Amino acid sequence: MSDKKAPAVGTLTLDSRSGRVGRVMDFEGPHVQLRPPQGGIEWDARPEDLRPLGSCDDLSSRVAERNAHSRSRL
Repeated sequence: MSDKKAPAVGTLTLDSRSGRVGRVMDFEGPHVQLRPPQGGIEWDARPEDLRPLGSCDDLSSRVAERNAHSRSRL
């Protein structure tokens, strides 16, 4: 994040280094652990590489997450 403060657990954020959107799951040492919104394997990111999602980014991630949940119930 631009202010060097890590986002709260559960927050959707953009890892600018990898270009991936992830949900903050936990903190491990100097890293933030992120998981794709639709589920999957966590990855570590540096807090300084994270940025808040804009409203369009956030909406897109939430739609992808809902779609993944819908498909898993079929």
